[in-house]
Order: sequence, then structure tokens, then C-alpha cells
Amino acid sequence: MNLQSPISNLKFDDKGLLTAIVQDANTHEVLMVAWMNEESLRLTQESKEAWFWSRSRNELWHKGATNGNVMRVREIFVDCDADTLLLKVDPAGAACHTGARSCFYTKMF
Repeated sequence: MNLQSPISNLKFDDKGLLTAIVQDANTHEVLMVAWMNEESLRLTQESKEAWFWSRSRNELWHKGATNGNVMRVREIFVDCDADTLLLKVDPAGAACHTGARSCFYTKMF
């Protein structure tokens, strides 16, 4: 099924945010989890590069703007509850601020 979902159908939380899971479009590896508001989602759709909302800095954040590790967005999917996004991306470098390819490099068990 390939349905299109407009922004108006999305269920943003009480702070106006959605969870965004970022996955490598080729390897399917989960690279990171971030937050998006309407503006970051709009900028992502327009530029085809990942934009997020930084909760700690309380500002828009263009992924890779300072280090060159931009994420070219191929596709965006909405989950069945319309409250989480899945971004399939082509990363230009490390996804994690630590320099790791993925933010998920620490194994719990």
C-alpha cells in the first residue's frame, strides 16, 4: 500500500513535535532518533536534506550544516498512528555527534 499522508494528518505531541527515526536507505541500519516539528518537516521536504528540532537548544537544526555530514532524504514514511516518522536517508558521514556511524553503538545485552 502506498498512501500519501499530508502534514495535516500528523499527530504532533503537546510540544508540536514528532519522533523521527533515521535509517540508512541502503543498509537499513537505524542511524539516529530525533525530533521534528512542522517547520523542520517542511524544510526537509523542500530541501531533501534532514532538518530537525533540537529540544536542548530549542532551535531548528540542519543535520550536517556544521560538519558536512548531511543526510539526503530519499523517502519519509508515517507510522500507523501518524505520530512517528521514518526517514530513509543517504548519509554523507557519521550520524552521531560522537563521530560514530550510528547513535546506536552501545549494546545493553
